[in-house]
Amino acid sequence: MSSRPKITHAAGKRKTSVARVVIRDGKGRIRVNNIPIHFYEPRYVRDKIMESLIVAGDGIAGAVDIDVKVEGGGYMSQAEAARMGIAQGLVKYTKNTSLREAYIAYDRTMLTGDGRRTESKKFGGPSARTRKQKSYR
Repeated sequence: MSSRPKITHAAGKRKTSVARVVIRDGKGRIRVNNIPIHFYEPRYVRDKIMESLIVAGDGIAGAVDIDVKVEGGGYMSQAEAARMGIAQGLVKYTKNTSLREAYIAYDRTMLTGDGRRTESKKFGGPSARTRKQKSYR
């Protein structure tokens, strides 16, 4: 019998963005939508995605290959969804409680979702809460 490689699936969500993450044994290659992370633009979005790898450390992040497919929302929302998916996937892959505690100490939204959504527009005004001004004279 052949030994099967260890593969972990995870998902991260932020607003309307959904990131599907696959983590497997490898050499530290990270791809977001089939683009190597070092070529992903803009730079601050790339840095946001890399936060979860920096907190994990080179020992964990250098031993796995990570493939992220992210869709929906804007680029910052996609970055935060990918960041959450990678963090959740690494915790699930390693089954390490100290890594989980490190993520929670750094930023709790790496492991738990942010439930805020945009409020829908109502009648009587241009947006969800603003209303047309009234003049009585």
